[in-house]
Amino acid sequence: MFEAEKKGYIGHPGQLVRLRRVTVAEGKAKGTEIIEVSTAAGLELDILPDAGLDIGQARYKGVNVAWMCKNGYDSPAVIAPVESEFNNTFPGGLLYTCGLRSAGPPNRDGQEWHPLHGRYHGIAADQVCARMTDDEVIVSGVIRESALFAHCLEVKRTIRIPCFGTTISIEDEVSNLTPRPEEYMHIYHCNFGYPLISEDAELELPAGVKTIPRTEFAAEGMGKMTTFETPLDYEDERVFYHLTKEDFSVRLKNPRLGINMEMTWSADTLPILAEWRCMSSGDYVLALEPTNCYIKGRKLERENGTLQKLEAFETRKNKVTISFS
Repeated sequence: MFEAEKKGYIGHPGQLVRLRRVTVAEGKAKGTEIIEVSTAAGLELDILPDAGLDIGQARYKGVNVAWMCKNGYDSPAVIAPVESEFNNTFPGGLLYTCGLRSAGPPNRDGQEWHPLHGRYHGIAADQVCARMTDDEVIVSGVIRESALFAHCLEVKRTIRIPCFGTTISIEDEVSNLTPRPEEYMHIYHCNFGYPLISEDAELELPAGVKTIPRTEFAAEGMGKMTTFETPLDYEDERVFYHLTKEDFSVRLKNPRLGINMEMTWSADTLPILAEWRCMSSGDYVLALEPTNCYIKGRKLERENGTLQKLEAFETRKNKVTISFS
């Protein structure tokens, strides 16, 4: 029971904190289930059971903070990762998980085809539980990527949100459930958009970070990694890889809005921060992506010597925290 309820200020906790499951009834997203969370401190977000418990739209104190692609939400029937449809169905959202077998461009590895950014987001969560305690909202579930005579990778995901706070903690236990080693790739593709992202925003990276541009066009923008322009027609995307030996803490500030965002995670399991930024009109986005790879696709990642491996029945734990103030 909330303290305000004990003291008689409220008669129902829903006056301060909302947790409910709804299903979209019309449009291209018809049939999509959404777990809506709203805290007493002004944080609102959509958690998507049909998409691996990823996170869609998000607001803080009524201000949008997430980037939504022009596609918006789609129905569960069409978000399966068919390569030719990715650009037509990619929703964006505060969290789009990439992996687990491959991430980055489509690629063929031996006899196995891997679609753009892998299959994770197209897998519905099982054993989904959404509950509220006196202190926090907890949403959990199990996501399994498997194949006959082959791999079986499982993610036990728990999302924790304080009832009176503004923090989202994504806790994943990633397990190889086979008696042989399995290579895997994992990206927490966290997307931020207007009005949080604008020419008024500034990104703060860890001190002493080493930065590697992905392309020549990205290299031309090495002085533009932490500031933002107004939207530009047909501007190309830029990707940077940031490396540090310490645990990551990244801040995003917008003084005009008076809103700050901080992301933290452990560098032992997610040693790379990929920064994807596009200042193009209509596709105006900053993505901060804790990852265990260089997003080259499974085959090239192995050739690069950076494809990570889970040993037989090994479990690895990741925790990514996003806070607003």
